[in-house]
Amino acid sequence: MSSRLYICIFAPDSAVSESVTKWLKDDGVVESSDRHYLHIIESDTEFNHFIIENKEKIDCLVILYNDTSHHIINNLYEEGLLLPAVIIESPDYPIEEAEYQTDLTQEIPPKQNLSIIYHVGEIKIKPEQIKNITIHVDKAITQFLYLAPSCAVSEKQTSPPPKSEERQNFLLLQQRRLASKLKERLGYLGIYYNRNPEYFYRNLTPEERQECLGQLASQYREVIILYFGEENEVNQLIDQFVNQCFFADLSVSQILEIHMELMDEFAQQLKLEGRNEEVLLDYRLALIDIIAHLCEMYRRSIPREDLPFEVLFPVD
Repeated sequence: MSSRLYICIFAPDSAVSESVTKWLKDDGVVESSDRHYLHIIESDTEFNHFIIENKEKIDCLVILYNDTSHHIINNLYEEGLLLPAVIIESPDYPIEEAEYQTDLTQEIPPKQNLSIIYHVGEIKIKPEQIKNITIHVDKAITQFLYLAPSCAVSEKQTSPPPKSEERQNFLLLQQRRLASKLKERLGYLGIYYNRNPEYFYRNLTPEERQECLGQLASQYREVIILYFGEENEVNQLIDQFVNQCFFADLSVSQILEIHMELMDEFAQQLKLEGRNEEVLLDYRLALIDIIAHLCEMYRRSIPREDLPFEVLFPVD
């Protein structure tokens, strides 16, 4: 997998597309050929077709917001295609000022809420902020990695909207692909290091902590049940679980607690069935596997001295 970020730019305004391209190529850190692959599109028909055809390799969208792109973005959402996005305000089509939703683990508000154009992980900027486009792209990818599968649809709806399952599946696949690329690109540094302390477990409310642990316990159960099954599937589940623990800054002791509670539950069930509970000892391998992954992420998240300042401490 190439470590270059594949960025698709849709800007019918040539001045905007030239400005975006200029600042992406001149990011002041590394050569553009090593950092970005740019694909510029000015036709709305071509843009829509290109996204659908290349959805699995695009790392971020940079979109000039206007009436045309508004409809294209809605179509992408309805088709279940969620991607990191930087949306640039157009002078002729201003973005409505509204309070942005900051909790990316919660559901996406209804689409009629104009403060959200595509999804809650999007980054909206004004034309004068294009000079910092590389920082905004990094932030968009960071926000995208924070998105939980449950946020892709509204949980308040009485029935799942069309494409809801496809949207969630596509979101998970994109997050895993981006995580792999970023690990190759900067280890666990850079964008991975820019975790938002607001989402750390210790900073959540009691209700949010309970919900967080409930979600993690459910994921851990799935890992345990499938641990001795197909390797690729299990590895993906472990990566997903460890990533969420990392973003929540969860301690190893809390993971151990999740494991012990699940083993106690399984032990009681085995006793009721008259079966030997010693088989559960084998699942210590899963616990060791997960803790090793998480400790490695924490170890590699320590900043190197040679890491550019802009990567660790992005500015607006």
